[in-house]
Amino acid sequence: MKKIVLVMLLVAVAMSMVFAGGSKETKKTVLNKDKPLVFFNRQPSDPVTGALDMTAMSFNASTYYVGFDAAGGGAVQGKLITDYLAASSASIDRNGDGIIGYVLCIGDVGHNDSKARTEGIRKALGTWAGSTDPTVKQEGSVVVAGKTYKVVELEGKAMTGTDGSTWNANAATEAMGGWATKYGDQIDLVVSNNDGMAMGCLQASNYPAGVPVFGYDANADAIEAIGAGKLSGTVSQNVDAQAAGTLQVIRNLLDGLTGADVYTKGFSVPDQYGNKISAEVQYKAESRGLFALNAGVNKDNWTAYREGNRDVGIKQSNAPVKKVLLTIYNSADNFLSSSYLPALRYYAPLLGIDLTVVQGDGQSEASCLDKFTNLNNFDAFAINMVKTNSAADYTDKLKY
Repeated sequence: MKKIVLVMLLVAVAMSMVFAGGSKETKKTVLNKDKPLVFFNRQPSDPVTGALDMTAMSFNASTYYVGFDAAGGGAVQGKLITDYLAASSASIDRNGDGIIGYVLCIGDVGHNDSKARTEGIRKALGTWAGSTDPTVKQEGSVVVAGKTYKVVELEGKAMTGTDGSTWNANAATEAMGGWATKYGDQIDLVVSNNDGMAMGCLQASNYPAGVPVFGYDANADAIEAIGAGKLSGTVSQNVDAQAAGTLQVIRNLLDGLTGADVYTKGFSVPDQYGNKISAEVQYKAESRGLFALNAGVNKDNWTAYREGNRDVGIKQSNAPVKKVLLTIYNSADNFLSSSYLPALRYYAPLLGIDLTVVQGDGQSEASCLDKFTNLNNFDAFAINMVKTNSAADYTDKLKY
């Protein structure tokens, strides 16, 4: 009888420990405000001035940004164009007036990446007049076949759709049709802030045959278009390094890493699972951001950027599985839907991340925010906003 009473007493004590939180298996509750938060692709910033939103980036000690070197990318695109022109014959000046005329598709006048690309293009061609405003430019010059030509930006325009969405390929098709009619053989070159708009230009029924067109993003269809001789060049912002980088930072934070370990483990040195991103990714402390470097793509190297070339430095790990809620600002965005998201889905399971993706319409922040719910069910968050100044809308939902 005494043994039975003793057993019952021990069971009662054990149960009381569980309910009192004394069990070793009791999981510690982490408040949403303390969970890892990584912004990606669209850096929190003022859409007019481009000033970084450091309030958002200081939300907690586990807040970071992952993107690409925007300023460096603009310079890469500019050099890609000037190298192309330098190797061209005088026939690229279609009407023989001694002027290289070009039109420019601008993605979003308030987006830092768009601004950096516009600046890089204009600086390379000498048309930079101190502003990314579509109407502010000057005459430049460029060397073609050993001879200096004047360069004129015939027109630059922000490609905004009828629904208000930016970086709009349909708007680019319409604009290109109008430019071809308006400027005729004055157009010697077409330049775009991204591949989607560049490919949109090629869809114009009156696109001037043979006129070179340059994009940016190295989307799968753009790479194939280079191989087919339709697109002249693009810039790879190293989507695999960005996607894997976003997940690697989250993995590091979920594993309890702090300080420099957050942005070095898995980047410049292998992480505890032996994974290391092959491409160079730089950390900038002043913005709490990690940035993948860019590379020019043309007819000479396009095959190296074909779809399906994944980073062999990242393999299956035995990391404990964690749940991450991730937003995509626009389900119709070509780069994000055809390149970035597939890369995320490839690397997430390798890094032990169970990814839940919600996508917006590219117009209303509510299209993402309304799906940014059940936050207590997730261990970390990755945010791609509709508007770059909307970070507070998300952090407000994570305050508790």
